[in-house]
Amino acid sequence: MTDYLPLFVLAFAVSLDSFGVGVTYGLRKMRLPLLSVLFIMGCSAFAVLLAMWLGGGISEYMSPARAEQLGGAILITIGLYAFYQVLRKPKSARKIRIQESTLLNVELKRLGIVVNVLRKPMEADLDDSGSITGREAFLLGTALSLDAFGAGMGAALFGGSPWVLAGSVALMCGLFLVLGKFTGERLFTTEKMKHVAYAPGILLIMIGIFKL
Repeated sequence: MTDYLPLFVLAFAVSLDSFGVGVTYGLRKMRLPLLSVLFIMGCSAFAVLLAMWLGGGISEYMSPARAEQLGGAILITIGLYAFYQVLRKPKSARKIRIQESTLLNVELKRLGIVVNVLRKPMEADLDDSGSITGREAFLLGTALSLDAFGAGMGAALFGGSPWVLAGSVALMCGLFLVLGKFTGERLFTTEKMKHVAYAPGILLIMIGIFKL
């Protein structure tokens, strides 16, 4: 059981973003159907399995000790980046003139939405319907899977179980999303979220240092 403890803590850390997103939707009284929650959970599990498969392939070309150190370094990097995202002051929006083709503009726009959706969760509601369904659930699931992918890569390098981590991330992602929405509807204010936002970075850095 103790062998799985770092994986459970890792799953907890990368799933906390879901709580923040859920709080935002709760404050705005957004609808989040069960099917959308299950789809988002599936996206997170798939991202972890894919990342651990890739990480497992990389680990075959280095010693176990070196692979574990690299895995720890990846987790520390993700944790530091999480801190950077919290501490970074939002800059005023700038209008960028793009001269590329229409197809390229669309692709860039889609990538921008995926990157921005964690900072501005309401952007996932593409049709302003007040509900996250269909392709919007895919968009949100992809955004919430980004940290899980990096963490999965690191976990594979220090020998974690793919199925345990994928299952834990999926369950915690769904649980935190629902709990966050419930909390936002009843108890939370956006000001209090500033303190919660530091937790993922701290946990990821601690796990990474432990594995070095």
